[in-house]
Amino acid sequence: MSLRRTVWSLSFLVLFLAFTPCLPAKAQDQDAPVKRGRKYKAPPATSHIEVTVLKKANGKPIMNAAVVFNSSMNGKDEGNLEVKTDPDGKATIDVIPTGSTVRVQVIAPGYATFAEEYQVTDPTKEIAIAMVRPKEQISSYVNNEGKDSSRKAGVQEPIRPTTPTSKPAPSSPPATSQQPATPNSTPQQ
Repeated sequence: MSLRRTVWSLSFLVLFLAFTPCLPAKAQDQDAPVKRGRKYKAPPATSHIEVTVLKKANGKPIMNAAVVFNSSMNGKDEGNLEVKTDPDGKATIDVIPTGSTVRVQVIAPGYATFAEEYQVTDPTKEIAIAMVRPKEQISSYVNNEGKDSSRKAGVQEPIRPTTPTSKPAPSSPPATSQQPATPNSTPQQ
């Protein structure tokens, strides 16, 4: 009977020690203030911005143009993001905070770079941009208003001839003191 009693006592002791950590520690909670990490701050509301990039000359969309969004809120720069346009000339972004100022810059090969600032006050904003060909460089000495560029769009390289120039005809050989060798003819006998 004493063996049974010690087995039961040990079993009870093991169960007690196993479940003791599960019990709430009231003494510790009363001494220290409750700290549960940082206070959660919800992210700001964002706006859906859709930019449509078109050619001004014919109204067709420009595919694969780089649209750079640089946002700032309350004078603090929020960073910049770049999105490429799809085949319809549209670039969309959903992470610009509502109430911020966003600078939209569009870079497309063969077109002048476009940049303008917009106020984002509504949950959705649609922006249409008509891209133009580059104009001639502005000079303070000449009125260049409205003049088209003298260079065509694309990679600017110097004009090189497509066919090699023909070599000049060789001039007569320089005169030498020796006469050219002539074959000696020997009479046959």
